[in-house]
Amino acid sequence: MFNINVLTTVKKIGIPLGIVGLISACGSQSSQENQTILIDGSSTVYPVTEAIASNFNQKENAPVEVKVGLSGSIGGFEKFCQGETDINNASVPIPQRFMEECKKNNIAYIELPIAFDALTVVIHPSNDWANTMTVEELKTLWQPSAENKIENWSQINSQWPDKTVNLFGPGRDSGTFEFFTSAIVGAEDSSRNDYVFSENDEALVQGVIQDPNALGYFGFAYYKQHQDKLKAVAIDNGNGGILPSDETIKNNTYRPLTRPLFIYINAKKAQENPALQKFVKFYLAEAQNVVETVGYLPLPESAYNLALIHFEKNHVGTVFNGKPVLNASIDELLTKTYASEDKEGYVY
Repeated sequence: MFNINVLTTVKKIGIPLGIVGLISACGSQSSQENQTILIDGSSTVYPVTEAIASNFNQKENAPVEVKVGLSGSIGGFEKFCQGETDINNASVPIPQRFMEECKKNNIAYIELPIAFDALTVVIHPSNDWANTMTVEELKTLWQPSAENKIENWSQINSQWPDKTVNLFGPGRDSGTFEFFTSAIVGAEDSSRNDYVFSENDEALVQGVIQDPNALGYFGFAYYKQHQDKLKAVAIDNGNGGILPSDETIKNNTYRPLTRPLFIYINAKKAQENPALQKFVKFYLAEAQNVVETVGYLPLPESAYNLALIHFEKNHVGTVFNGKPVLNASIDELLTKTYASEDKEGYVY
């Protein structure tokens, strides 16, 4: 399992950051400097990449320095599109504004899906009223018009107690924030601001654990890591409450909060840095087992084999046109991502 140091401070909502994009490369060099691999981005993907980086260093005769940061998908894309990092962990496909930024800065990227996640809404175990919530109830709670107005559980559902609801969620540098607001509220940057936020999911976990009136959301692996101290909320999308699980991800019934997870590789740096090439290949070979151990749903083995082909052929670009992936099954994701072995469908 994984362990992430909890942030010493948890702030009140921040301001959106932005930018990301593309273009190809060539050349080769081997220097001591190129033995460092810089990774940043998603808190959701962090435990997968951190575990694989640790395994990689342990198996190398001359360990490569792999540094894995954690600034949220959006904060990570901002660095990635400036050329500051080699890999960006992401819980959403690269947004349009970062596609444009990367293109402007001649940063070509290779988009590789590595897992499926069931974004999980959680409450304190003592909460015995909100075991199931409809999508509409979540929207009532999180939409911008709820700010400083929807403050009690009874305002969400009249049958629930007149107790304060304390909210915990990712900040605006998080891909989880963008995905949740797109899926629940209907727009990727549309949310109330009066909640406790952090880009570190472990900090959010601790906030909910300590507050009987709390509600928060984050990646499924963080819930599984602490499920003895948290309660997952069943999501009702019109067909009754569905809890997040490997099975409800596979059968595409946990909607609309199932989503793919990605890593983005700087294509030019991968061509120039043999250590980075070796690491990405190691990542794809290890991903299926590590993803499962961490607590997400791994993709089929064939998907990682196809990802390796795309990496080796330097297929740069994205097939998602800058939009979050909503309600896609695993098969639909893979059909879209690996539709052909040429660059058809990829945009820059």
